Amino acid sequence: MAPGISRRLQWRAACSLRQAMTPRPHDALFKAAFEAPRHAAALLRALLPAEVSEAIAWDTLARDSASSIDVALVDHHGDLQFQARLHSGEPALLILLLEHQSTEDPAMPLRGLSYQVQAWERFRRDHQHARWLPPIIAAVVSHVPGGWTTSRSLDDMLDPAVMAVPGMAALVPRFSLIIVDLAQLNDDVLHAWSLGAFPALALWVLRDARDPVRLLRSFDTWSSTMLELLESPGGITSFTTLVTYLFGVVDPMYHDELRGKLDQLGARARGVIMTIAEFLEEKGRKEGEEKGRKEGEEKGRKEGEEKGRLDTLRRLLLVKFKLPALDAAHEARLHAGTPEAIDRYVERVLNADTLAAVFED
Repeated sequence: MAPGISRRLQWRAACSLRQAMTPRPHDALFKAAFEAPRHAAALLRALLPAEVSEAIAWDTLARDSASSIDVALVDHHGDLQFQARLHSGEPALLILLLEHQSTEDPAMPLRGLSYQVQAWERFRRDHQHARWLPPIIAAVVSHVPGGWTTSRSLDDMLDPAVMAVPGMAALVPRFSLIIVDLAQLNDDVLHAWSLGAFPALALWVLRDARDPVRLLRSFDTWSSTMLELLESPGGITSFTTLVTYLFGVVDPMYHDELRGKLDQLGARARGVIMTIAEFLEEKGRKEGEEKGRKEGEEKGRKEGEEKGRLDTLRRLLLVKFKLPALDAAHEARLHAGTPEAIDRYVERVLNADTLAAVFED
């Protein structure tokens, strides 16, 4: 058993590890960190304009299923949709979309507008007697290396020559995204946001994991937050998700240095690292066995095909030249022949007058 972790916690960590091992690690981490409404609320409160944030009754924030939205739009595991009410007391509804981007998408505002239209259509189907449509606010957490440099609003995508026509702007849709550019935010800003330990750490590693030099340089700044996470309820599971992401994204040449940093966090952290190491070792063993099995099957298939071709050629030779069996010399030629040579022999059987003519090189 990994040191520093009880059997129950080790089991939970292993389950979390299996969930975290995904081909879409950024999506998985972002969703794990912000799918809980209280964590999403803390982040959104920091991102929205103060007047908007103060108007929202954050204790009413709840996950909103987007299952009926176009699959092409919601095929992003990191996209999270929420609903909230206002403090006004009226049954006024607001929809908030929280997502992340690991790469730039110049068409992001258009994608956001498409999402809004489909969300409103779904709302109308579900609330046929509603007078108003709920406003939709979209916030994008970007951890694009080098920062977000492309479109932030639909205006950025529209032809400026056409939009310069007086009165044109009032006749076309307007839509802006809240882009949170992590690449431009330092540790002090992230610490200043009133986030839980796991969400704050998730933003840090999303920002820095693909820049291991920066990650290791800022590691000590986040040590106390990691210790806080390890001691919190469910913290082992979240820490496992975090560390699994790191070892999956950070350049392997920095793994030893990263492990050394994590070891300094104490027995619980070392236990998580041991669990991950054991899991990865077992995963590697199974992948190796599977690779060996497939290679063995492929080798067996090729050997079977080769034997079948030799048997077919032998039968053709015996029938064509009325032989009871091939002599040792010609049997040796068969077995020594390359696949290309065997193909030539088969073609020659049809027209050759003698056995020697078949094997003539």
